[in-house]
Amino acid sequence: MSDQSRLNVDVRSEKGSGNSRRLRKKSLVPGVYYNAKGENIPFSVESTPLQKLYAKAGHSQVFQLEIREQDQSREQPAIIRDVQFHPVKGIISHVDFYGVDLARKINVYIPVEVVGKAKGTVVGGVLEIFRDELEVVGLPLAIPEKIVIDVTHLDLNHNLHIQDLSLPEDVEFVFDDNFAVVGVISPAVEAQPEEEEPVEETPAA
Repeated sequence: MSDQSRLNVDVRSEKGSGNSRRLRKKSLVPGVYYNAKGENIPFSVESTPLQKLYAKAGHSQVFQLEIREQDQSREQPAIIRDVQFHPVKGIISHVDFYGVDLARKINVYIPVEVVGKAKGTVVGGVLEIFRDELEVVGLPLAIPEKIVIDVTHLDLNHNLHIQDLSLPEDVEFVFDDNFAVVGVISPAVEAQPEEEEPVEETPAA
């Protein structure tokens, strides 16, 4: 993300489900910040700014996190590691942030976005997306927001594999097998119902 987002959180001393419920009634979301150094800091954050940040940054984009405790504060580059959602309202009910070192590589999953009209669909093929996100490893600020795949020239019964895709410098895909990410498949041939043979009636004795 070229212009990093910012988010303020407040350290909380109380823990437990009861405290979390009280926070949510105030439109605050409970969460935990942690990093490779072993820090584990419970916090609360305003719901609306958090929802906006998640919509923009997802799980892969670095943002500047300001951790406030009483009259002190510090900033730390971080990513959203995990989110939990309210089962009915669909809003974030809990969040985990992970502090990153901008000079050290991290592993994250980034979404796939397909653009263009595949050549094979013009002749009746069906575009199939086999993976909607891919794992990458790289320096935090070099990791793209999404992987854009142009399928314009993809013909019928052809696939694009992970080795066919490109990434910015300092970022690599994580994979063992060269699996297909997107392809154009032949439409399923619908089975025609078999005609039933007429049943000969047996004359009554």
